[in-house]
Amino acid sequence: MGLKKTISIVVPAYNEAGNIVLLFQKICRVFEGLPQYNFEVIYVNDGSNDSTCTVLHKLASSYKNIKFIDFSKNFGHQMAVKAGIDHAFGDAVISIDGDLQHPPELIKVLIEEWEKGYDVVYTLRTYCSEEPATKRWTSKLYYKVLKVVADVEIEEGSADFRLIDKKVADIFRKIEDTDPFLRGLIKWMGFSRKAIRYQADQRFSGSSTYNFKKMMQLAVSGITSFSTKPLHIAVYLGFFFAMASILYIPYVIWAFVSGTEISGWASLIMTVVFFGGLHLVILGVLGIYIGKIFKQTKHRPNYIIKEKNF
Repeated sequence: MGLKKTISIVVPAYNEAGNIVLLFQKICRVFEGLPQYNFEVIYVNDGSNDSTCTVLHKLASSYKNIKFIDFSKNFGHQMAVKAGIDHAFGDAVISIDGDLQHPPELIKVLIEEWEKGYDVVYTLRTYCSEEPATKRWTSKLYYKVLKVVADVEIEEGSADFRLIDKKVADIFRKIEDTDPFLRGLIKWMGFSRKAIRYQADQRFSGSSTYNFKKMMQLAVSGITSFSTKPLHIAVYLGFFFAMASILYIPYVIWAFVSGTEISGWASLIMTVVFFGGLHLVILGVLGIYIGKIFKQTKHRPNYIIKEKNF
């Protein structure tokens, strides 16, 4: 019998003290049915302010196949996943969230599809009827906008619950991006792919820290990381309103010749406010791209590791 293949499982954790042990137990049960594989679990503590780090130390002291990385502060979910993949050297790498909304039982399916020859096996989330309608609606809207604006097509419901082959992970580590959007980045890399649909479970413990602000930041990152279309849209808007303003000239001339009084402050103020707002939006789009260039040229590390056990 040949050597067993090793599966590395990356788990980003931010204030997940109540979920860590249960998630590991569920992963262990999955691999009890997969005795032909070795596995390791790499937890990345993303600057948690609860007892996550303490729980990880205790768990790692009891199990040799548990590794942990402790960030010096909170660098964000995407950086935590990236750090885990950077330090995962199994034959395949699986990333899964630590809140138990990604069903660990699906790991077996991901591995089965990988063994069929797929280099990337990714998941598409479907929402249950209990999910708020606003969340489902905004999610659909986000992916529709992303499909139109971004150069990389990302399917609706795409999640950071995926398996990538070792050769994909090797190339991923070489990519230096200060603001990575992993769903788009993995899609951009290519390779043979397979999608698996799943219905997300409810969070087992704690409350979600993925608020509206963070979702908006992820949305902007997804759009600006893989497309310059927002810049093109800004140019088109500028041309459109410039041409529209030309159409106003005949009215001004007619009003002057006929002696008709031109409306004063109300229309003027509305015009100034509208175009002022448009200018700010365009400048904001430019600022986002310039900010990305600024951060990239600084060559700062994407994350800082305070401690790790391997």
